[in-house]
Amino acid sequence: MTETVQGKIIEGEFRSPHNGFQQAPGSIHNDEVASKLGFKGGTVPGSVHMDQFAPLLVETYGADWFARGNMSLHFTQATVDREEVKAVMEAASPRSRLTMFNREGVQVCIGTASGETRDAESEMARRMATQALASPGALRILAGYKIGDTNTDIPMRIELEALEKSLGRITERLPLYDEGVLPPSHLVRLAHISRPTVLAKVNQSVGLFGALEIRIADGPLRAGHDYVGRTTMLKLTESPKTENAWYDVDIADAATGKDVATVTFMIRFMKASSPLWARPS
Repeated sequence: MTETVQGKIIEGEFRSPHNGFQQAPGSIHNDEVASKLGFKGGTVPGSVHMDQFAPLLVETYGADWFARGNMSLHFTQATVDREEVKAVMEAASPRSRLTMFNREGVQVCIGTASGETRDAESEMARRMATQALASPGALRILAGYKIGDTNTDIPMRIELEALEKSLGRITERLPLYDEGVLPPSHLVRLAHISRPTVLAKVNQSVGLFGALEIRIADGPLRAGHDYVGRTTMLKLTESPKTENAWYDVDIADAATGKDVATVTFMIRFMKASSPLWARPS
């Protein structure tokens, strides 16, 4: 692992991330759906923005980051297809600061990263700790959930062909990816295979990533390999516009049963998208 130069600012180039989910019906990534909810168009998944930080992480921590590292992002402004954004990293110990801006200087996300698996003061950990639990009876979209809910034995796999196809449009292509190593966005995608299971009881609504955290314990994780997931509901919160589910997806190697990574999701469900919020409770 390379030595961290305290306070060193590393900037990437402006990139134009692609929204590959424009045709998904009922999704926040669809122009029609997003526009009705007050967005300027179908949104680029926050996980896609994670890939722009990968070269900065490798410059700071070396390729070992993919074996044992973390990245935690809180999303503050949604972007649309091909909107140019720049990743910036302030390298520091014990954690580096991450930010992303568009051409107008509007902040897209803010976060932390380090070369260690766990960071008790990561961006997501700090924000989750400050969030008040939703009051009893306040949730409608997430009414079927409680803290501590779990799911187990969820098969997970990203095919090598799927990774190779996506590398043609990735914002930052690293040589590791050509060897089958999963980019950050695909590690989230692997964990997100659990969504139909963990969020099976969600009432009709549109959701989007509010925050994401990757923690790699024994990587790198690869395409064409079988994994198994388990999920744990960590917290349920709300705001005037959203109901929010915070949960872990622990990923284990299917062959050995050893935990290799965890992805923590905070998904915001838009109240305006739910018929449950279109009428009095």
